[in-house]
Amino acid sequence: MNSVSSMAFVHPEARLGENVIVEPFAYIDSNTEIGDGTRVMTQASILNGARIGKNCTIFPHATIAGIPQDLKFQGEDTTAIIGDNTIIRECATVNRGTASKGFTKVGDNCLIMAYSHVAHDCVLNNHVILGNTTQLAGEIEIDDYAIISGGSLAHQFSRIGAHVMTQGGSRISKDIPPFVMVGREPITYVGLNIVGLKRRGFSRERINSIQEVYRYLYMSGYNISQAVERIEQELPVTEDRELILNFIRSSSRGIIRGNMEG
Repeated sequence: MNSVSSMAFVHPEARLGENVIVEPFAYIDSNTEIGDGTRVMTQASILNGARIGKNCTIFPHATIAGIPQDLKFQGEDTTAIIGDNTIIRECATVNRGTASKGFTKVGDNCLIMAYSHVAHDCVLNNHVILGNTTQLAGEIEIDDYAIISGGSLAHQFSRIGAHVMTQGGSRISKDIPPFVMVGREPITYVGLNIVGLKRRGFSRERINSIQEVYRYLYMSGYNISQAVERIEQELPVTEDRELILNFIRSSSRGIIRGNMEG
């Protein structure tokens, strides 16, 4: 049974699942869907085009599905999708998509901390964490288990690989390949995210194998193209090796640099 405050506004065309909680002064627009067990806290705004999954919590003053801050947007019918078990903290914003993708997506089990912004057509996969005041420009892609620490800024069209961790206040203007930690200014590779990988059950052997790939990429003196060629020739094929190489090959912006690169 739903618990909807009489002091909230819920449009009659909004679709609410079972056991949804809507607190006083929340606003839920038409053309919205909210999954079972989700809680919309006081003064949160769920706007036209929102698709919110099950067991989410939307904190006060958060706004889901605001129209894009993109001058090319012409009012097209688009969505902002929030997966299951995701938390959107105070004053965070997730904008709708544009004609480019048609949607913005935040996956399952994500945490979007206070005052963060997810712009139009971004795709955040599962278990992603955005630290407080992190700002994502349009059409950014972030893979599973990435942690973007507080105060970070990411340029439009950037890609961030799985299991990445960034230093707080990072300015992300290049793609960040999987499994790494990045920091400093300008942003560079500073090592593997070893603590995060161990927490997620990666064995020592698997971590060592990933580390060997990055030794070629960032500590060998080769440029990236040369390093990729040597990795293909000299290192055994593994799922992790291929994930890293495919990420590099598909990068249109180029990947971050390492400390030893000239």
